[in-house]
Amino acid sequence: MNRRPAPDTPALHRIAAVLLRYPDPAVLARLDDVTAALPAVRIAADRARLAAVAAHLRALPPDEAAERYVATFDHTRRHCLHLTYYRHGDTRARGMALLALKHTYRQAGQEPPEDELPDHLPLVLEFAALAPEPGHRVLLQCRAGLELLRTALAERSDPYTPVLDAVCGRLPRPGRRDRDTWRRLAAEGPPGEHVGAHPAGTEPFAPPEYLTSAHMPPPAASAASANREDR
Repeated sequence: MNRRPAPDTPALHRIAAVLLRYPDPAVLARLDDVTAALPAVRIAADRARLAAVAAHLRALPPDEAAERYVATFDHTRRHCLHLTYYRHGDTRARGMALLALKHTYRQAGQEPPEDELPDHLPLVLEFAALAPEPGHRVLLQCRAGLELLRTALAERSDPYTPVLDAVCGRLPRPGRRDRDTWRRLAAEGPPGEHVGAHPAGTEPFAPPEYLTSAHMPPPAASAASANREDR
């Protein structure tokens, strides 16, 4: 089911977009704004997740925060923030997916920046905060990337994991076909230009058993549980 996002989901996406940006001085200066915006997130578990990441960033010296971010997201393809890469790799199909994303942004009245690919997760979340319904559809289209990134971060208990938990928790519960797709992508990695072929020596995203029910992180709290958690 492609249920509509809960009313507070744009606030969650806006905060998550800040927390997943490269922590330069401008981003770190926005952490007070993040804290001030947290009450707009109705689900207590999501507020706690986002607050924990904000506190983690605030506690680090700026240089260390930047170094850790680069080490997390820039040194391995399993932690890539460009969501279409997980499904399409560096292929012509990905180029078409990126063009389709730009078209979606423009249809919603948002001009994508020229210096950033439209599938960059912080940008996708910013779009979802401004245009919730088309942004929700984009997140569903990029679900494989979101879930693979979330699981790879959770495997190493990375401090950024709670942000992905909060974002994924606002999406509908996946079906068996979706989970099978994620397992296949986790085992094989993204496709090469020739479908099914991968460069010699390229490691898979994960061992074949990765993303089985035993390895997948538990589902994050969904918007449907908002009232129960805040009572």
